[in-house]
Amino acid sequence: MMGVQCVCVVLLLCVAVWGETAPPAGLEEIHQELQQLRNTTQVQAVELNTLKVRLEAAEQQLKAQRDTPQVAFTVSLGSNGIVSTNNTFKKLIYKDVLTNIGNAYDPETGVFKAPVRGVYYIRFTATAPTDGLMSAVLYKNDAVQLTVHIPPAGPGSDTAANGAALLLEQGDKVYMQLLPNSHLWDNASHQSTFSGFLLYTM
Repeated sequence: MMGVQCVCVVLLLCVAVWGETAPPAGLEEIHQELQQLRNTTQVQAVELNTLKVRLEAAEQQLKAQRDTPQVAFTVSLGSNGIVSTNNTFKKLIYKDVLTNIGNAYDPETGVFKAPVRGVYYIRFTATAPTDGLMSAVLYKNDAVQLTVHIPPAGPGSDTAANGAALLLEQGDKVYMQLLPNSHLWDNASHQSTFSGFLLYTM
C-alpha cells in the first residue's frame, strides 16, 4: 500500500509540474501499472474476507461440537431371576448400570431423559423362559415406540431385541414397560438390557 501511495504522489507532482502539457513518454504505462496494483489489492481484500468468513464458520462448527453433550447409556435389569407382572403394566427399572455418560438415565426411575433435541439410537434386549408370555414395550413419553412379543412355547428360553433411531425433543422421556401377565429374566450376564446414545443434535 505504501508503494501505491508513493506512485500517486509522484503522479500528482508530475501533473503540477507539467500542467496542461502532454505528459512525458512512459507516464501512461506507470498509470496502467498503478491501476493494476489497485485491482490486485482489491482482489486480495476479497480473498482475505472470504477466508475470514470460512474461518469464522469453522470456529462456530467446532464450538457447536464442543458444546454438544456426550450421551450414551447401557443398563440391565440386574436381578438374578424372573421379573413378572400379573394383570397390570410394570415399568422396568434397570438397576445394573454399565454405562451412563451424561447421566441422562435415572437408575431410580428407569427413565432416560433426552438432554438436548436430537436423533438418538435406542435399543433393548429381552430374555425370558418360553413357558410364559414375554412382552416388553418401549415408550417415548406415553406413546408406544417398539415392542417385542413372544408367546408361550413350552420349556426353554428365548431372547428378542428391537431398536430404532428416534427424534427426541429436549426433556422427552424414554422408558420400558412389561405388559400384563408377562415376564423377563436377567442375571449377571446382562440378558435383558436397555441402551441408547445420541447420534447428532437437531
